[in-house]
Amino acid sequence: MAETEDVLLEDELAVVDGVVDYKGQPVIRSKSGYWRSAWYIIGVEVAERVSYYGIQGNLISYLTGPLNQSTATAAENVNIWAGTASLLPLFGAFVADSLLGRYHTIILASLIYILGLGLLTLSAMLPSLTKSKCQVDSKFIFCSSQSQVVLFFISLYLVAIGQGGHKPCVQAFGADQFDEQHPKELKARSSFFNWWYFTMVAGCTVTLAVLNYIQDNYSWVLGFGIPCVVMISALLVFLLGTMTYRFNTQKQDKSPFRRIGRVFVAAVRSWRTELSSTDIEEECDGILCRRSSEQFKFLNKALLTPKGAKEDETCSLSDVEEAKAILRLVPIWATTLVYGIVFAQVFTFFTKQGSSMERTIFPGIDIPPASLQSINGVAIVLFSPIYDRVFVPAARAITGKPSGITMLQRIGIGIFISIFTVVSAAFIEIKRLKTAQEYGLVDDPNATVPMSIWWLIPQYFLFGFSEVFTMVGLQEFFYDQVPNELRSMGLALYLSIVGVGSFLSGFLISMIENITGKDGHESWFCDNINKARLDYFYWLLAGFSMVSFTFFIYFAKSYVYNHKSVTTQG
Repeated sequence: MAETEDVLLEDELAVVDGVVDYKGQPVIRSKSGYWRSAWYIIGVEVAERVSYYGIQGNLISYLTGPLNQSTATAAENVNIWAGTASLLPLFGAFVADSLLGRYHTIILASLIYILGLGLLTLSAMLPSLTKSKCQVDSKFIFCSSQSQVVLFFISLYLVAIGQGGHKPCVQAFGADQFDEQHPKELKARSSFFNWWYFTMVAGCTVTLAVLNYIQDNYSWVLGFGIPCVVMISALLVFLLGTMTYRFNTQKQDKSPFRRIGRVFVAAVRSWRTELSSTDIEEECDGILCRRSSEQFKFLNKALLTPKGAKEDETCSLSDVEEAKAILRLVPIWATTLVYGIVFAQVFTFFTKQGSSMERTIFPGIDIPPASLQSINGVAIVLFSPIYDRVFVPAARAITGKPSGITMLQRIGIGIFISIFTVVSAAFIEIKRLKTAQEYGLVDDPNATVPMSIWWLIPQYFLFGFSEVFTMVGLQEFFYDQVPNELRSMGLALYLSIVGVGSFLSGFLISMIENITGKDGHESWFCDNINKARLDYFYWLLAGFSMVSFTFFIYFAKSYVYNHKSVTTQG
């Protein structure tokens, strides 16, 4: 027994390989990293997500309200901004993995983030400063000026830039605090992704309901100012944890982007050379031409791996394997894009549906339609612990896998559930339209349909349920399956699914708006939501989701994990 205690004590006092502290000194396992550091970083993520969703969650209401945009235009603007914000992490990850490192990138991104939120608050103040008013429905409202609109969008995209540097680095930096060579810490790292998402959503669920209510009923200035204060607090919390963090020291002589990029360049060069040599053989006859073709192939081979070549001119076997690992991710990434399109509807048309329904919870108190996004969060908060503490152990007993099911199986289950999300949304929208017809409200765009907003709970809850599987699974998959030096980029690839999905959603909306709104007809996204056909759009998304799910299953079955510790296919 004493011998076992000595071994455990020796392990806790051991130096962790491949990492240093903030002073560049070796770190002791018991005094650095692990959950003691991870909780600082999780706290920062909660604050950042409150700031981000405090803007995105109710953005369509601000655009169609104070900025006076049409429903379709506002939805497109939300999708474009959200898409940009979700693609910019690719650039932020490049800066972190190749130039500044994750720690310093997080600090720089946080400062840009705070600047954007501060200017956004100022832009909401401009109408009050100029005191310009206009008459709408017998009520005075502040109208948007040109200067307000310009400053608003500049600020909005500064927030996107800040988020682009912050988002991939924080989660990767948090996962870096767990030593994957240590059995206990490796197991804890898998739970880290679950609890990361749980804590983030729990924090957002509690605060965003209050924040949306402030924005809709009191002041947009205060509604934008609170996220700015929260983000300042997040930066301070992150700096407070500096002395406990582990910083990776495993550096290669060459940039990972340069190494992998050179493999792709060499492959393209080889492919082009093979094509050229084949053309020579087909067009020429005789020994001389065949000899020329053989010499051409030889020169190509010499170009790729010449004798006496400099080290940075050749591709090593490890470089090729890294490039192949990246290529294997492409089909998985592509087949989850439709999930990203469905994700975009939670912040646009789901919210717009709720704005036309009965929202009174107490006399004189109406629930903001964007607050129903909290139901999405409640589902995640409820099911995440069940997944980690009940589902995984039960699945582990059946499959024998430490994680219960593979990462790709987890992602696929969530995609399948998302199909029922849009089907549910379609049926509920059909009922809402019928109710509007029964009460003769179709021609009144400002009418409140006598149907409780709580009817929307199923679609929000189902999508939150799907996120526990797909979103968390995608995070772990893209972190785990990329080369170690590119883990910020891996998480950026996961975020880009939501980004590209938002762009595709905006493209679909624009295309459908143009097609269905021809010749004076009401489009599917008519400003009068009681004449719109959101149900048709949801059925279209359900069809796309079924096709996407089929292709995902096909590619997941043939996927081979690139870590030796995981030998099971998807």
